[in-house]
This record gives sequence, C-alpha cells and structure tokens, in this order.
Amino acid sequence: MPEQKTLKRAAADKRAGKSASTQAGEFVKEQVDKVRAGKHGVRSARQAIAIGLSEARRAGVAVKLPKKGTTSEATRKKAEKDSAAGQHKSTA
Repeated sequence: MPEQKTLKRAAADKRAGKSASTQAGEFVKEQVDKVRAGKHGVRSARQAIAIGLSEARRAGVAVKLPKKGTTSEATRKKAEKDSAAGQHKSTA
C-alpha cells in the first residue's frame, strides 16, 4: 500500500502535466527508499522497480503495459489486472 505522501506527489505530477512515467517514479522511489531503510528485502533493484510500477498502476497511473516478448505472459497479465484495478474508484 503506497503512503499518502506518495499518492499526493503523484497527483501533483499529474496536475502539472507530467508524463505517466514521472508519476510512477514516485512509487518506485518509495520502494527504493524502503529497501534502503531495510523495511523489506527484494532480490534485485529490478524487483523493487516492478513493485513500484505495480503500485502505480493500482493507484491509477496510466503506465504502459510491457511489450510482448520482453516479459512473461504472467507478468503482462498481472500488469493488465493492476491497470484495471486502478481504473475503479475505491468505496472506502
């Protein structure tokens, strides 16, 4: 679950007209900071980036899906599900 300050920074980037990758960068930065602080261990930097992108998609950032041939079918399906989840407004 992303922190509120991360959501606010991403929303500010969107209002400023910045690209989706810049908005998603806020979520990736949060994950990298968590790894550096020792809050969770990931196997590689790529895994931290993947977690950040997944959180961004679920938060509604319009990050493009990975191209066919660059990642596994399971990864692309997960990215599609995350993007779909990010389109729904939460009821809570």
